[in-house]
Amino acid sequence: MPSKTPSHIPSRLPWKAILRQLWLPALVFAILLVATAGSTSFYFPPLTEVLTTLWDELLHGSLVEDLLFSLRNILLGLALATVVGAGAGLVIGEIRTLRLATGPLLDFARATPTVGFVPVIILTLGIGSGPKIFLIFLGSVWPILLNTISGVQAIGPAVHETARGYRIPWPLRLRRVILPGALPQILAGIRVALSIAVVLMVVSEIYGSPIGLGNFILQSGSSFHVAETWAGTILIGVLGYGLSVLLLLVEHRVLGWYHQRAPRTRSPRPVRAETTETTDNTDSTESIKSNGVVV
Repeated sequence: MPSKTPSHIPSRLPWKAILRQLWLPALVFAILLVATAGSTSFYFPPLTEVLTTLWDELLHGSLVEDLLFSLRNILLGLALATVVGAGAGLVIGEIRTLRLATGPLLDFARATPTVGFVPVIILTLGIGSGPKIFLIFLGSVWPILLNTISGVQAIGPAVHETARGYRIPWPLRLRRVILPGALPQILAGIRVALSIAVVLMVVSEIYGSPIGLGNFILQSGSSFHVAETWAGTILIGVLGYGLSVLLLLVEHRVLGWYHQRAPRTRSPRPVRAETTETTDNTDSTESIKSNGVVV
């Protein structure tokens, strides 16, 4: 009898995937911990002192309030940039005339550094939370917009022709055909925009803000509190890394069809001797027929 192939192959364990993601940060952390253990430098204190200061500021200081303020600005600015950038990118990428008309303007806006608008925005809009959200939106919208346009253009012409052939209305085609096809590129643009949002969050809070992680670093550095400055910098890095990992989890959840695994390979079944003989007889009979009996 043919051998039975296993009906279920266990998937890779989650802890293996976690180790593949975290082994390098853990190695760098261990190296820094050992390298700075006996440090007497004023500007590079031991890592244990920095971590102790970070813990104390989170428990007894105002660092939690600064963290929540910065996190709120990032999430609101990035969410607004995602809605506007993805929505406008779907329309511009689908309509060729609009894409050609807006091309020079988009190239100019992409080449203009958003950091240069910080003094103007603070001067005109003030130092509240609104200007910081607007600045994060202004810098994050372009990667999402351009990646969305690229994703729409990457959809095969056969898909568009099929949708037109079935006379699918344009709003339904935009929602059910174009958006899923461009979604991998949209999420790639959001990943790029996230790193820009973290940078703009820090810059906007350094210039004229009474609260936030950027203001915490500025005040600590101005007061020559080096451990507090390093603690705020580490917290910003952890915040950016945590948001990036969360976005990757969302991407794998939403794009399960895009990140699917290769099909399982089955072990070859052993062939019995009778089957081989039957196959040989059949092949010889077919060869006789093809030689002239049956054409």
